[in-house]
Amino acid sequence: MDDRDLYAGLIRLHVLHHAAQAPIYGQEMIEELAHHGYQLSPGTLYPVLHGLEKKGYLKSTQMREGKIARRMYKMTPRGRRALEGAKRKVRELFGELFHESDSGAER
Repeated sequence: MDDRDLYAGLIRLHVLHHAAQAPIYGQEMIEELAHHGYQLSPGTLYPVLHGLEKKGYLKSTQMREGKIARRMYKMTPRGRRALEGAKRKVRELFGELFHESDSGAER
């Protein structure tokens, strides 16, 4: 079994986190995620962005800077609420994960 499916939710949270800070675009997110060890191709990332937009978490617009055209993604209010809810759940999970590893307890 491939472990990458475990990280799919983390990648979506990374995208939402960065979109909450400022509008993002695909290549920028590919490079940002690479800093965290995720090697994503455009063929993998763009369906994630489109999926987040379809759920109403992001809204995209086409922008042009000189000869460069980019689809920019902005966080929506719904996306902001989803990210806040996810942060609470991640904080709870991390508390359990790291509390157990710090105390040496295993189940």
